[in-house]
Amino acid sequence: MRGAYYKIYKLSDEAKKRGVITASAGNHAQGVAYAASMANVKAKIIMPIFASISKILATKNYGAEVVLYGQLFDEALRKAFEIAETEKLTFIHTFDDPYIIAGHGTIGLEIISQLRDPDIIVVPIGGGGLISGISIAIKKKLGNKVRVIGVQTEAFPAAYEFFKGVELEEKPFATIADGIAIKAPGELNEEIINEFVDDIVLVDDSEIAEAIFLLLERGKTLAEGAGAASLAAIISNKIDVKGRKVVSVISGGNIDFRILVKIINQELVGFKRVIRIRAIIPDRPGALSKMLLILADARINIIDINTNRYDPAIEPYQASIELITEVPEEEKFNRLLEKLKQLGYEVQIMTC
Repeated sequence: MRGAYYKIYKLSDEAKKRGVITASAGNHAQGVAYAASMANVKAKIIMPIFASISKILATKNYGAEVVLYGQLFDEALRKAFEIAETEKLTFIHTFDDPYIIAGHGTIGLEIISQLRDPDIIVVPIGGGGLISGISIAIKKKLGNKVRVIGVQTEAFPAAYEFFKGVELEEKPFATIADGIAIKAPGELNEEIINEFVDDIVLVDDSEIAEAIFLLLERGKTLAEGAGAASLAAIISNKIDVKGRKVVSVISGGNIDFRILVKIINQELVGFKRVIRIRAIIPDRPGALSKMLLILADARINIIDINTNRYDPAIEPYQASIELITEVPEEEKFNRLLEKLKQLGYEVQIMTC
């Protein structure tokens, strides 16, 4: 929002009168829509067709007209250039613009006002507008004693490739970090990154998902994939932060709730706090309730339960049950499984 607001603030009256247009996966879209509504300026936003529903709705709610076009941001950007030309609208670039960069630079100034002597500042990179502004502010104020490190996803590593002078093996253009899913940084951003950024690292979606989960559970902070990328780089040991004062910029909380639910469930399974078990029990009254009482005594909560009497792999006098369980402690749960086996239950942990 900072970059978009400052850019619209600096527009001439004539440019404002024509109305503005931009392309965005969602965060810049909301920033432009909000800033335009505050300045009483008409706004049209081109967004990829697979943009998060929550981002599309929020952009519309700020009063902008939303046009869905293309599978990726870069396709939406080309369409925005085209419409700007034909409809004579004022184009606002998502990241390759000095006023956008300057607006984002206020984040760097805010960091310095709150923490005078940081050692490392970690920032997500898509097109490079955010890290450009932050790195200029930090380096001009504090010099090279502070390292500014960018983070990209393995699916969209263009800035990493440019910075490192390498060409990675191409991967499918798919990531939960849609806010930084951009095929190429801006020309102005490349120059600034080359001068002021110390390093760029890559993270994958599983590392980002873990960071989203950790931020939500421990930090009580809802972050989208792009916003959590900086923390993902830290907790996956892509950056040496031991003994350092580190700032992780969490730049966005506009996550699709469907994806969030999947991440929470997958991380609970990954950390073995939700476990699926299969048990073979006698197919007679009371057999299931007896097993459930044993689980309840061990403080094992049952999330879901399914029974199967028709599995050809079991005996006619048996029933197969599958339980999705919440587990307080993995070690205690393992002891419980041993107890169930000693009592004659055939029990095994299943892959969820």
